Amino acid sequence: MDHNDKICYFNGNYIPLRDAVINIQTHALQYGTACFGGMRGYWNAEKENIYIFRLNDHYQRLCDSAKTLQMKFNFTQTEFSEIIKNVISKSMWKQNVYLRPFIYKSDLELSPRLHNVNDSFALYSLPLNDYIDTKKGLKTCVSSWVRLSDNQIPTRSKANGGYVNSALAKSEALENGFDEAIFLDARGNLSEATAANIFIIKNGALHTPDIASSILEGITRKTIIELAKESGIEIKERRISRSELYTADEIFICGSGVQISWIKSVDNRIIGNGQIGNITRHLQDLFFEIVKGNRKEYEAWLTPVY
Repeated sequence: MDHNDKICYFNGNYIPLRDAVINIQTHALQYGTACFGGMRGYWNAEKENIYIFRLNDHYQRLCDSAKTLQMKFNFTQTEFSEIIKNVISKSMWKQNVYLRPFIYKSDLELSPRLHNVNDSFALYSLPLNDYIDTKKGLKTCVSSWVRLSDNQIPTRSKANGGYVNSALAKSEALENGFDEAIFLDARGNLSEATAANIFIIKNGALHTPDIASSILEGITRKTIIELAKESGIEIKERRISRSELYTADEIFICGSGVQISWIKSVDNRIIGNGQIGNITRHLQDLFFEIVKGNRKEYEAWLTPVY
């Protein structure tokens, strides 16, 4: 089956992806008035099942994003879960998949506002293994672009329009020979990567920018913090200066897309010994065991499809 023949959810129906089209006058297309989620389903060949990772957390964040952007999202958590399962099963996926649920302003009119504009919900899936090679260390740079602040576009919501900020930084990095960009916030403190949270490790402790550093409250970030605490690793959520990147023992980024990807260099400065660090490797290995359904104690984080 061609990918465009796979089934998506659009206008309340399950239809082939190729038939899910919108009018060029659509409000969200003109103004970026939409919000989205990024979710993964991991295929376990031995168990012949796909496991959706932390579906309920993704549902809640989508609800929060919708509320911030004055959007109506009337699906219950159970209904949301059933739509996801149906999109996967009707598409007959038997591999790792990525899911993109999104809510968008669907009226065909001018005026960049949020109130009194109708909302629609859609969801599609696509095959996805490693978005970034998690075994290869990333060559990164601190971006010349500043991470947008919560008083410009709410950073806790996955608002579509805000990702122009990420696109500018990502292209700048790639075109200058780097793999990824790292944002500073308006105060010059560490924020996040273009679509991922960031952690640095120094003297055995895990440090990550706090919520006030214009970050997205990432679900993988939340997972890392919980796993680190259970592993006896000290966690510090705080403001972090740029120069702390250069002297870190280990650095990694995390998110639904990038999963857990380690950083080899920042601004041409080698991090640690230039190899994946022990703490990063431990968290990465544990994470992949969990999402594939191989750790019984974390089954509550997984939603089986079949």
